[in-house]
Amino acid sequence: MLHNTRALRRASSVAEARNAVTARRPKWIFGTIAGGVIGAALTVGIVSAPAAAGAETPAAVADVTSFVTGGAAPLTKKADDAAIHISLAQDAAAAADAVTAEVAASGLDLAGAPAAVDTSDLDTWIDRLGDRDGLSSREVTSLTAYVTSETEAVTAETATLQNDYAAAQQRKVEQEQAAAAAAALAQANTPEGAKATARQMMASRYGWGDDQFSCLNSLWTKESGWNYKAYNRSGGATGIPQALPGSKMASAGADWQDNAATQIAWGLGYIESVYGTPCSAWGHSQASNWY
Repeated sequence: MLHNTRALRRASSVAEARNAVTARRPKWIFGTIAGGVIGAALTVGIVSAPAAAGAETPAAVADVTSFVTGGAAPLTKKADDAAIHISLAQDAAAAADAVTAEVAASGLDLAGAPAAVDTSDLDTWIDRLGDRDGLSSREVTSLTAYVTSETEAVTAETATLQNDYAAAQQRKVEQEQAAAAAAALAQANTPEGAKATARQMMASRYGWGDDQFSCLNSLWTKESGWNYKAYNRSGGATGIPQALPGSKMASAGADWQDNAATQIAWGLGYIESVYGTPCSAWGHSQASNWY
């Protein structure tokens, strides 16, 4: 619908420009033809016996007609071009204003890049070219060039603003994702979050059910209280599974010091490889006070 409205607006503007030129054309065409015909008659009267002299006399009336016809088309074309360039400029200004308004409403930080496109100069040239009835052909040509140049500048600035805005939106998404991941990590790093992670991981990776989780819960409650920051000063055992040394858990992930899930993954792997099941590990712990 918006496209159709713009198309109608352009067509109307072009038609008005053409009608303005057409309305003035009969007067100056008549004057030019009249003058040309009189000049042609005088020329014909002065030139004598062209055939005898072997010269060719120009067709004066044909030349005047050609001059008139040739001169009308450029004027019409200038009027049409001006109307078209005004319409394109108005579209460019409207697009720039729309993006500027959207950026302002978003409140996003563009990292120092301009947050608006200034269309004031373009609006000025549009107004001047729009009031072109009293302007000369040269003035119309010059103003059309100004409008075209400023339209290109505004279009380029709008494209840059759109790119900067898109980058700002992407940064916001990444920040929100990072915040969500941090919140999820913080939740997983609580004792209850760590237990939920362990229950899910032992079931999906090893097929262990609630009976084995009960043993694991008893084991790691004794070892660390499910505290991922637990540290035994006397022996150096670290984290939820009390790995000794704690750096062993790096095999499960570089974030072993800050991520309970990484510690749990390592601890479950250790239990499976050494004891087979959490209940076997818990039995050993009860018997020898370590596992």
